[in-house]
Amino acid sequence: MMNKKRFSLLLVCMIALVTVLGACSTTTAPSASNGAGGTDSASSQLDQIKQRGKLIVGVKYDTKLFGLKDPSSGNVEGFDVDMAHALAKSILGDESKVELKEVTSKTRIPMLNNGDIDMVIATMTITDERKKEVDFSDVYFQAGQSLLVKKGSPIKGIEDVTADTTILAAKGATSIKNIEEKVPNVKVLEYDNYQDAFNALKAGQGDALTTDDAILYGMAAQDPNYEVVGKPFTDEPYGIAVKKGQTALVEAINKGLTDMKADGSYNELYKKWIGKEPESK
Repeated sequence: MMNKKRFSLLLVCMIALVTVLGACSTTTAPSASNGAGGTDSASSQLDQIKQRGKLIVGVKYDTKLFGLKDPSSGNVEGFDVDMAHALAKSILGDESKVELKEVTSKTRIPMLNNGDIDMVIATMTITDERKKEVDFSDVYFQAGQSLLVKKGSPIKGIEDVTADTTILAAKGATSIKNIEEKVPNVKVLEYDNYQDAFNALKAGQGDALTTDDAILYGMAAQDPNYEVVGKPFTDEPYGIAVKKGQTALVEAINKGLTDMKADGSYNELYKKWIGKEPESK
């Protein structure tokens, strides 16, 4: 009888101990921020940027005029890079407080949502589909899709592209969907970045390269044997992307853009890289 009582008491104690341990193991520890995008309930992305003291910005390294890395110096230069520095000055008071990270059309949204970067400034067109994944600033550059061909090509514009034409493009770019809508059944070869696509065009692997005209003009500047042809056949408004829900950061970016346009520094930056002032609307 005594053994049964002891056994029952021991069983009760064991059950109580398991219950306590289970409760402890399910207690959630407070979340800690990590990387560029780690957030917690008490701190917005903008707060974390200010606490860190620098912007971590995703830009392209292969796009002349917007973001191109100089292999000799290692410096990345372009319109988007200068925009990053201008926003650092607006948000942090110091244009040098910027860390650049390379992105491509394919990697920029995953890197943003993984917390590797605070924002994307990388010739990124604002679309309804992308708005489901990220939030955008106001338009900071207005572009339009066009075609780059070798001089002397019979292709003079989108009207000359047929299902027999081989088009080259960068993976993840909206230009692929656009050209497929314009020319059903057109053959499209996709490359990891614009430079690879341009090299393929120069190697004769396709008839034309398509993306935004601003990017194509940069390629034509690299090699005068190639030219941009025809009128733009799409409207491509570029926006600065941030993680969804980061309203304060979007507002800070938009304020920076508004101030730049008001004081004339935006027009100066545009003329520096594009060679002319933006068209007024």
